[in-house]
Amino acid sequence: MDLRFVTKTIHAYLDYPVALSLMLLPFLLGLGSTNPLALWLSVGTGVAALLLTILTNHQTGLIRVIPYSVHLIVDFAVGVVFLVAPFVLGFSGIDAWYYWINAIAVLTVVSLHKPEIAVAAR
Repeated sequence: MDLRFVTKTIHAYLDYPVALSLMLLPFLLGLGSTNPLALWLSVGTGVAALLLTILTNHQTGLIRVIPYSVHLIVDFAVGVVFLVAPFVLGFSGIDAWYYWINAIAVLTVVSLHKPEIAVAAR
């Protein structure tokens, strides 16, 4: 039984709200008490995620120049960065938990990605 259920379309529709939340939640949660980078890493990642989504060749991409496979690699890299950032940058408390929870969410979505089945040309 294959548990991978996150299709390219589902992922595409998640991208915009995730990017916006990465830009807004740090302010609403008051991130940055242990290190100002706890606030700005998320905001910068949100801006980059918005641009990546706009440029990705998927259902909600506006300028479809980046292959979806590259988008998934970038998402995976963001998940890894978010996982290690609290250790490397000395985040603690809500600053650390924010990144660990986001890392788990991103890595889960990427790992549950359902590969597309290529249809042979007839």
